Amino acid sequence: MRVVFAGTPEFSVAVLDALIKAGHEVIGVYCQPDRPKNRGRIITACAVKIYATQNGLSIYQPDNLQDPNAQSQLAKLDAEVMVVVAYGQLLPKPVLAMPKYGCLNIHASLLPRWRGASPIQHAILAGDRQTGVSIIQMSENLDAGNILLQKKCKITPTDTAQSLHEKLSILSAKAIIETLDNIQSLHPIAQDKSGITYAKKLSKDDAWIDWRQSAVQISRQIRAFNPYPIAKTHAKSNKFGTVVLRILSACIVNRDEGKNPGAVIKYSKGVCHVATGEGVLSLKKVQLPGKKTLAIKDFANARQLSQMF
Repeated sequence: MRVVFAGTPEFSVAVLDALIKAGHEVIGVYCQPDRPKNRGRIITACAVKIYATQNGLSIYQPDNLQDPNAQSQLAKLDAEVMVVVAYGQLLPKPVLAMPKYGCLNIHASLLPRWRGASPIQHAILAGDRQTGVSIIQMSENLDAGNILLQKKCKITPTDTAQSLHEKLSILSAKAIIETLDNIQSLHPIAQDKSGITYAKKLSKDDAWIDWRQSAVQISRQIRAFNPYPIAKTHAKSNKFGTVVLRILSACIVNRDEGKNPGAVIKYSKGVCHVATGEGVLSLKKVQLPGKKTLAIKDFANARQLSQMF
């Protein structure tokens, strides 16, 4: 098929790669304009643009697809279908109507659960046991289109946003190829409005740990915020006073010491146990701002922690 692809981050690359390997003719790749990145604010191309450049694909980076000139350019490509995954822009009605088979969006959840910007993180935060990917016919409303295909994926107790991201990226690639192979025989299904939940965009402020919560909930927060923006807490250190401590990995200890939430109740031989509102959390990997990530054993060799808050 003649395919226009629209995507921006690393998550989208596996899908674009699968389209090419499956023999589809990718006649244009749309991604967000190059943006300043990291502390140096260096103008940087997105992951999709880098892949498209390496594979000799035609690249388009309009600021906004509401622009009539951008729409005219897209129309001239004469695509049979537009595949959209984490593009970062809503598509206006004229664009949705251009391809013969419409615009298909790949969303990293089992819609209608977790519409919105952060479905992977919210699935972990909520303690969901499974998630997946949905291929939908795009409409003007965000993530509200009819469902063409869904694929399920288990969420393990150790999954982080990063590991789940990687599994769903691979699953998305398989799902879109299956969808295109069967595009004429699939029957769109309207989303069940009673099952709608929303995954709002997460901010750095959401990463602060409240130790009054249970060990289960804090453990989910740590996994959901890895690799970004990383769960964090203030901590009392004998060497540096009060510091911001980023926590990348922890596990639940099945006991309750009855201590004040945030109290460090065991700190020896590479073990750091912290009391929570319910249960105990054992820290495994931590990081100080601007420093390397360390296993708690290596971190504890030089610093004593007494309280999290």
